[in-house]
Amino acid sequence: MNSANPKPTTMDEFIAQFPEEIRERLERVRWAIRKQAPKAEEAISYGMAAFKWNGNLIFFSAFKDHIGIYPRPKSLEKELAKYDGGKGTVQFPHSRPIPIALIRKIVKLRMEENLTKAEAKKKKKSA
Repeated sequence: MNSANPKPTTMDEFIAQFPEEIRERLERVRWAIRKQAPKAEEAISYGMAAFKWNGNLIFFSAFKDHIGIYPRPKSLEKELAKYDGGKGTVQFPHSRPIPIALIRKIVKLRMEENLTKAEAKKKKKSA
């Protein structure tokens, strides 16, 4: 990213700041998320691309050697074991194809979590 450029305010601007081969990978991640969560809103949050649906749904960004996805669902740990990542992150290396089906599974799980939280919040307010 060129520090002379202003910070991106849209996902298009965010993705455009990366080299072409990385942009293509980011667009594939974006497509996978959009396919699973068509009503989610695109945003830039914490300096990363984000989707919001009943709260923060998923974040992603590109780094030197990988695409990072946040958060890392604990319930999918077995499937995510082959991907590096710190606490709360999944790293998809640039040396491997983007796992579209896995990303969609992560998004589906996150949607279920967000819906459960939203329903609990509603119940608490009406009680």
